[in-house]
Amino acid sequence: MASRIRNSVLIGANVLIPIAILIFASGFFPYKPFLSGLAQYESLDYGPPPEAPFDKVIFMVVDALRSDFVFSNTSGFLFTQSLISNGAAMPFTAHATSPTITMPRIKAITTGSIPSFLDVILNFAESDTSSSLATQDTWLAQMKSKGGGKMVMYGDDTWLKLFPETFDRADGTSSFFVSDFTEVDQNVTRHVPEEVMNDDWNTMVLHYLGLDHIGHKAGPRSSTLLLLCGDHGMNDAGNHGGSAPGETSPALVFMSPKFKDLDRERKTLEVPASYEEGFQYYKTVEQSDIAPTLGALLGFPVPRNNLGAFINEFLPFWPEKNDRVQILLRNARQILSVVTATFPSFENDGPSENCQILSNSVDDLACQWRNISQRLAGLKTNEQDHIVWIADVTRWLKEAQELMSSTASNYDLKKLIIGQVIAAIALAMTSVIAGPFIVKHLKASIPFIGICLLYGIMMFASSYVEEEQHFCIRRQSRELRFFTSISILIIVATRIARRWNQTGQKFSGDPDIARTFFSQHRLTLWTLVGATYVWNLQSLARRGFSRFPQIVAGAISTLLATAAVTFKLAFTNEDSPELLAGLAKDNGRYFGAPSKRPNAPMHTIHDLIVLVLITQTRATNIPLILIFELQSSLLSILNLSIIEMTTTTLLLQQASFFALGNSNAISSIDLSSAYNGVDSYNVFAVGVLIFISNWAGPLYFTSACNLLLLKYRNRDNVKNKGRMGNPHHPINDLYSEQFDSHDGGLHAAQNTSFHLDGF
Repeated sequence: MASRIRNSVLIGANVLIPIAILIFASGFFPYKPFLSGLAQYESLDYGPPPEAPFDKVIFMVVDALRSDFVFSNTSGFLFTQSLISNGAAMPFTAHATSPTITMPRIKAITTGSIPSFLDVILNFAESDTSSSLATQDTWLAQMKSKGGGKMVMYGDDTWLKLFPETFDRADGTSSFFVSDFTEVDQNVTRHVPEEVMNDDWNTMVLHYLGLDHIGHKAGPRSSTLLLLCGDHGMNDAGNHGGSAPGETSPALVFMSPKFKDLDRERKTLEVPASYEEGFQYYKTVEQSDIAPTLGALLGFPVPRNNLGAFINEFLPFWPEKNDRVQILLRNARQILSVVTATFPSFENDGPSENCQILSNSVDDLACQWRNISQRLAGLKTNEQDHIVWIADVTRWLKEAQELMSSTASNYDLKKLIIGQVIAAIALAMTSVIAGPFIVKHLKASIPFIGICLLYGIMMFASSYVEEEQHFCIRRQSRELRFFTSISILIIVATRIARRWNQTGQKFSGDPDIARTFFSQHRLTLWTLVGATYVWNLQSLARRGFSRFPQIVAGAISTLLATAAVTFKLAFTNEDSPELLAGLAKDNGRYFGAPSKRPNAPMHTIHDLIVLVLITQTRATNIPLILIFELQSSLLSILNLSIIEMTTTTLLLQQASFFALGNSNAISSIDLSSAYNGVDSYNVFAVGVLIFISNWAGPLYFTSACNLLLLKYRNRDNVKNKGRMGNPHHPINDLYSEQFDSHDGGLHAAQNTSFHLDGF
């Protein structure tokens, strides 16, 4: 009865954990309100809106186009650089705020607003429609409302989800299918020659995974603006999603022959530019600045929720000073409406001088706006003040942009508190189950308690969170420092695993085994991959199918392993026939006869899980599974107590997560195995495959820990078999207490820790 209650409490605690996370997340990532409707030109004293220099736009997005890919002296974008050299193109580095994921970046580019991290989740859910921008004001909606031509789009179908029923002609392809490297590019390119010859469109959106020669085909149209940009950049590991300089620095180039005729004062640009470590080439603008700049260049109102500022380098298109004032004034009043909606205390009445003495940034911004508004009337009679006024309003736009960017989301404090309370209840339930056992064996539990406390304290410092992998490795090494040479082997294996993939922030991109060593030693890679499969194969043959005859067990195991190896070789486009040659022939001689062992079903499940994990792991990381198997085998030899065993496997779970190249950054999520065996997008199947491939290490040691605990139980069963007849023997009391407490306590801690780490 007591055991049933403990199990019920354990199940309840693990159910409460995801509930707490979901409630907390719903309060932390609330849906942000927005101003509805399309913006309209308001009447100003400066006459009608300035004439737009362009009537068409080709908006080309190259996924993950980092600034140095276009501007540096190692770039292959030679035609684009030639346009910059002769003045037909204006280059910028467009700062992309985090999260640097495709969907939120497209939202920023088209609305001029700042997306939230909730869009990261929606970015993975391709079937999601709640992220649609159909009801929001964007420069695409303004171009459609303006008329004058059709809207066409080719490339990433994210645009079709964000803007349903917006495009008159479209051909979208799923860019989430990351194992495809050519389909999106070919799908776009085949439409370009025909569309360039058509005259019925005013907006063409092209979303490439990588192409440069489009400029040759679309550039000559004098009334057409060609804009080349990246939605985000990438770090040295090729990933994105975080806030590293490489991830937040995509290229931005405006191209048109009209730029040659601009009377603008600018210094000669260095083309190609020298390498910049921070990827800040030429002038840096915000990605949200694209929306208001396109509004002026194409002649439509700035989108209502825009937080971008017009790029002043394009002001020479309007030689009349009043036109320049009007463009900036419309941009400023539009942002003013967003600021006023966000800060109801934003007052127009008050002092307009000595704004610096105001301590509140909102009051300071309001003071500056009053000063700008009061000087506006005098601009008509005093042309000398135009330059000063333009500089002041430009500075005001940037300060308003920074204020809105730094403003925290409207957190739902009630949900945040409820989520924390539920998480605390889950912790209390787990503590009630594990507490008695820990108190009973306090001395042995001190390392476990110390690690939990240090780990919790570490989470309050962002710099420690970014380098969390070092904590897991060092704690695990110290946990085993008192044991024999077997412990030394485990520590050495852990150290090798630590160097397998360089992760975190400080050392990401540094030389490691997976990317640096194996790129030059492929034979070593595939030899280790083969050894990993052979290890798993012999384990299946000896323990997994022990009920079958030797030949049958070997044949089944060989069939499974051969299929897995063949799939892995085909998927990674590598040819390694020597790994399979003679494998079936030597099967019986190498593996030996199947052995009868306790817990055979659990061993079978574990070995099959390992086979799945190997299949879902990058080829360069497969040898890590072999290291994990070695660590597990060595742990089974050590005479560890339950607490020591649980603590060690918990640390190995954490360490293995980082060893595979993962980190706390979104950019480390590996999508390369998301479509193994899947020929089309399915949110459930892809989600499961992503989870398995990214959490292969913790999944392995969760399964291995269960085997170690079962072995511990069986060992004590044999040891105490002769003493079970005496119900009052102290060994029986200790045995019962240990395993009753463990089943409901430390096992709960292990499962709870993995559950939290998974999220």
